[in-house]
Amino acid sequence: MKKSLWVFVLFVGVLAALPLVFHDPFPRHLLIMVMLYATMSIGWNIIGGYTGQVSFGNAAFFGVGAYTTAVLLINYGITPWVGMLAGCVLSVGLAIIVGYPCFRLQGHYFAIATIAVGEIMLVIFTNWDYVGAAVGIYIPILEESFINFEFHSSKIPYYYIVLAMLLFAIAVSYAIEKSRLGYYLRAIKDDPDGARSLGIDIQRYKLIAFSISAVLTSICGTFYAQYVLYIHPSSTMDLMMSIQLCIIVLIGGIGKLFGPVVGAFVFIPLTELTRVYLGSEGQGIDMIIYSLLIIVLAIARPQGLWALFKKGER
Repeated sequence: MKKSLWVFVLFVGVLAALPLVFHDPFPRHLLIMVMLYATMSIGWNIIGGYTGQVSFGNAAFFGVGAYTTAVLLINYGITPWVGMLAGCVLSVGLAIIVGYPCFRLQGHYFAIATIAVGEIMLVIFTNWDYVGAAVGIYIPILEESFINFEFHSSKIPYYYIVLAMLLFAIAVSYAIEKSRLGYYLRAIKDDPDGARSLGIDIQRYKLIAFSISAVLTSICGTFYAQYVLYIHPSSTMDLMMSIQLCIIVLIGGIGKLFGPVVGAFVFIPLTELTRVYLGSEGQGIDMIIYSLLIIVLAIARPQGLWALFKKGER
């Protein structure tokens, strides 16, 4: 067994054991949020890191997943697990609708287009009475069970569910890296004209990458809705969330398998700890720290923090 595989197994083992070490709710909550954002960042890395299409609209997929689950549960009594699948289908549909025209744009024009799409979705949901408009949706408290996706006595079930989601996202990203799809995506990123000349259908593979990114982000939206039991447009579709995903991947290592995971373990604790210990007085301090960190990384280690563990990588 390769050394890197042993390290990964050890990493998973440590994560699996941490809830047994930390008994207080906050450390468990912090780890849950780290793994949730790591999963979303892996999804962003597929379209932004491997394909080179910087998206600032991925929060829309998160919101679609959260709202689909909540609406189906409240209005039709459908279990959140089915709602998760429905959210994935809707998110893929949205990715195709958005991606088909937007992938004709290049560079910063695509990024600007995704910002516009994300803001349009935010405005629609803020004014749509059927989904609670600006007030949001309170998800009913049901009997604690796996089927209902609600656990009231402990955060541990949520912890292991999000850990399973993270491992699934890593497996998907690894499979892409080692497959023909991964080679196509990297070719599209490095030399679009060259890839096109070799017969690669650029728009098709960008749509595939965007759809996979949408699915990984959407399942996180479902998890978040069931975890906090209250959602509103600003908490699920805000532009800042999409920007945070981009920052996490840049800090950890863009286009790297474990870059988003490393970035999330740095970024999210800073956010949560400054929020808890500094409150409103510390608002914005975390962004100052991130900005300084990005500047230092851009000068000293532009490959991201993951490169510290992979010496010799360019």
